[in-house]
Amino acid sequence: MDPSDNNDDDDASIAKRELNGECDHREPDSLNSESIATWQLQEQPRYRLMHEGAEALANAELLAVCLGSGVAGEDAVAMARRLLKQFGGIGALLSAPMTELIKCYGVGSAKASVIKAIQELSLRDLEYELAHTDQFADPASVSRFLRRRMGHEPREAFACLFLNARNQLISFDVLFRGSVDRAHVHAREVLRRGIEVNAVALVLAHNHPSGSPEPSQADIHLTQRLVELLQQVDIRVLDHIVVAAGSCVSFARRGLL
Repeated sequence: MDPSDNNDDDDASIAKRELNGECDHREPDSLNSESIATWQLQEQPRYRLMHEGAEALANAELLAVCLGSGVAGEDAVAMARRLLKQFGGIGALLSAPMTELIKCYGVGSAKASVIKAIQELSLRDLEYELAHTDQFADPASVSRFLRRRMGHEPREAFACLFLNARNQLISFDVLFRGSVDRAHVHAREVLRRGIEVNAVALVLAHNHPSGSPEPSQADIHLTQRLVELLQQVDIRVLDHIVVAAGSCVSFARRGLL
């Protein structure tokens, strides 16, 4: 057999292992973990989920069910605990960029895709609730949605929640992305999109990757400019929310609108 055929086989094997996060240069935290299949049946996360309900499982157990398997020397629950500890919790883990997830031992593109799919499904459910809630009755839900959607972005992004006459969500759009400390916002683009979706009101939002949600003078001036511009076409700015990973600041609550 030609040696190049062997190389092709090796490359295919390596690609398959990397897909599952099994790269040679990364090692698990523990080499002594037994497979979940060897556990007592009543203790296995999938069995407990089916017979006790998902609410009975800890975060690591729920994540393990989604991951499906661990790696050599580390079962899925141990892997899940490691990931939650490494990222500082379920929210930060789900919000982590794909590139960061794949750097973790055991998290290849397949498992990283599952994690990002979980995040997107939870966000779409929350977005659906916002779209069917009259008058934005629960500001906490809006803040929670924005923190999940934008709070862990590594670069600054500017978004709008466009609302109808009942203050129900029509569309959530990230209109601009920038550097780690600035996104260049074109006011006319906000105006154009508002007219395009027939919005009656909107909520402005942008993130601060620095971790502090305190608005800057530039944020305040931009908001004033947008309020004045949108008033010309009868689109009301209800709020501007500055988002960080752990908290938000509302211009409306601060009296800055």
